[in-house]
Amino acid sequence: MSQTNQTQLKAKIQKLSIMAILTALVAVLSYFGGFIKIGALASVSLTLIPVVFGSALYGPFAGAWLGAVSGAVFFTTADAVFWFSMSLPGTVITVMVKGMMAGYLAGLAYRLLQKANRYLAVLVSAVVCPVVNTGIFLLGCVLFFSDYVKTSSADQGMSMLGFMIVFFVGLNFVFELLINIIVSPAIARIVAILNKNGLIRSEKEGL
Repeated sequence: MSQTNQTQLKAKIQKLSIMAILTALVAVLSYFGGFIKIGALASVSLTLIPVVFGSALYGPFAGAWLGAVSGAVFFTTADAVFWFSMSLPGTVITVMVKGMMAGYLAGLAYRLLQKANRYLAVLVSAVVCPVVNTGIFLLGCVLFFSDYVKTSSADQGMSMLGFMIVFFVGLNFVFELLINIIVSPAIARIVAILNKNGLIRSEKEGL
């Protein structure tokens, strides 16, 4: 085996190993994330951190995969029962699309900006991920759960948007966004170290 082939094989094994670790981490954080509470309504989810990290390391499709894993694991939690009771197809579509698109667009944002500034690229990616995740979730609420939202918002004397923000999103989005921004310098530093040591290869190179 030539030196080039050995290097490519080593890089593929390293990517598979890192992606396996990130996949397991996303699965664990997705399952137990709802148990980390701040106050009565807000919970802190750390799931998007490895999604951003993976998308920065290996691109949009790696981010989409990690987002899909997060969505799939959600279906095994107690919270999923509430959404399934309103619309099973709507829940599946909303959860999977928001996870995959959040990871994909985070990776795309990083790829577009990495040549200009790696730290800026990670920061923008860290912002894009929760924004897309929450935005598609709200859109799914309107498309698939509008009857429940209308009835509940009327009972609370609130607008539909206000009800969704207060009761469905709450402070979770704020916490996710702040945590992602806070850890983005560390992610950028790790990515820079891995890149310097030749441990990151682009998807165009077959990874």
